[in-house]
Amino acid sequence: MTPKDAALRLARRGQIVTILALVGLVGVYVRAIVYTPTEASQGLAQKIFYIHAPVAIMALGAFLVTGLLSLVYLWLKDLKIDRAAASSAEVGVVFSVIMLTTGPIWGKPIWGTWWSWDARLTFTLFLFLMFVSYLVMRGSVLDPEQRARFSAVFGILGLVLVPFIHLTVYMFRTLHPDPVVIKPSGPSMPAAMTQTFLLSIGVFVVLYVGYVMQRHALAHLEALHEEEALGDS
Repeated sequence: MTPKDAALRLARRGQIVTILALVGLVGVYVRAIVYTPTEASQGLAQKIFYIHAPVAIMALGAFLVTGLLSLVYLWLKDLKIDRAAASSAEVGVVFSVIMLTTGPIWGKPIWGTWWSWDARLTFTLFLFLMFVSYLVMRGSVLDPEQRARFSAVFGILGLVLVPFIHLTVYMFRTLHPDPVVIKPSGPSMPAAMTQTFLLSIGVFVVLYVGYVMQRHALAHLEALHEEEALGDS
């Protein structure tokens, strides 16, 4: 099998995984609306939690993976690892757009404002803009090795910032409440809510994998095209 055939096969498999995840996402939200209890104080507005919180976790997780792969790239100097890191970063940016959209939609009826410059929101926005800059930089640097080195610096900075964002609710006064699921003492939500939330995280993990598979395959095809162009010249 040629490298091009392998990349095309990876892309097809990624498409299948993505379709399965999207079907699962529809099922999760049907469960959230119809079968999961309505939160007493927030009412139906709380239902967006089952999208907003899991996609926020996966956005930060995607950036975390990018940072870890950036460290591995600096060690091994393998451009395939750089492409995988960039693929994860792109998916993280997409998930961040969903996170930064659903958050204000949820926050307006609950907090009375679309946006507040509290610590978690501000640092999350900064992380998002940093990885947008990461993608812009990758598009402007033509040399693959130089692009990979610059990207690794961005990725490692993100790796440092992600755990800090998680801790902001403990370090600063924010509108965000303390974690209700991911905490040492265990979830403080009813079992039905916790199950729907964890199911949603699982679906977003699968969706992340499907997107990264497709984007990594595309990046590999782009690299093969660049090599062919250099060979022809």
